[in-house]
Amino acid sequence: MNRIFSGMQPTRQLHLGNYLGALRNWVELQNSYECIFCVVDLHALTIDQDAEVLRNNIREVTAAYIAAGIDPEKNILFNQSFVPAHSELAWILSCHTPLGWLNRMTQFKEKAGKQKDMANLGLYSYPVLMAADILLYKATHVPVGEDQKQHLELARDIAGAFNRRYDTEFFPLPEPQILGEATRVMSLRDGTKKMSKSDESEYSRINMTDDADTIATKVRKAKTDPEPLPDNLADLEKRPEADNLVTIYAALSGQTREQTVQQFAGAQFSGFKAALVDLSVAKLAPMTTRMKELLDDKAEIDRLLRRGGERAAAIAETNLNGVKDIIGLLRP
Repeated sequence: MNRIFSGMQPTRQLHLGNYLGALRNWVELQNSYECIFCVVDLHALTIDQDAEVLRNNIREVTAAYIAAGIDPEKNILFNQSFVPAHSELAWILSCHTPLGWLNRMTQFKEKAGKQKDMANLGLYSYPVLMAADILLYKATHVPVGEDQKQHLELARDIAGAFNRRYDTEFFPLPEPQILGEATRVMSLRDGTKKMSKSDESEYSRINMTDDADTIATKVRKAKTDPEPLPDNLADLEKRPEADNLVTIYAALSGQTREQTVQQFAGAQFSGFKAALVDLSVAKLAPMTTRMKELLDDKAEIDRLLRRGGERAAAIAETNLNGVKDIIGLLRP
């Protein structure tokens, strides 16, 4: 069976975009692949973290995975820092990665901005750690959003360079998977900006911890335009806020965007939003309730992470030892 590896950072709260763009698809993938799902807490250290907040966020992301439908017994679910081999392989791979490859990474340029000289090394070398995360488990497929596709391509380049350098086929070249109608959910306040954990406005996103009343309020307050909904996708795509809400409805209902457009063609936004409120609450509120139940028992979440970490470490140690043997490192 092919192997999936994917993960999310425990930075701030997960939101509707994380669910529709990733989590919902992971739930489906676990039926067809051997899956390893990680809370990538080492990646979160590229920005300043409060220790207690980080611990809580790691548990909250874990709870979100499970509430969305990830089975921690069927799959491996753990936090990245539990397995030291991630960091060790990242160092080895960094010694096989030309600076020119990292200099092409657009996400570092966007996040560092004009303060590039003050950015930390972790932010710059983040893609190498991501490559190590994937290659450590010899993952064959990685579900990614468009913003991470370049980093996955780098992981493929690093794997290929390692294989050529040592005349081996040790690492598979992982394939990207970009799935579903809503791979990119936009802000509820600005249809031209991606829904983000870091947006100052709480009304820009639906958090996975929002209760039914909060979900309903945020949908009703979502930015729209005065025109009725169009009857074709070409016109819809010229209206970013309308396009975003239709995309969300389509994803939550399991329809295509075209089917949703046909269903609501000519409707006023008041009627469409009422339908979207009902659908959003029906789909998301049960997950919110389940997350709260899980977070009430932190010891159980920690136990699940520890058990998943032990399972992950067994695979990681075998593969890291294989790398060490190939490159000539002695080990006990």
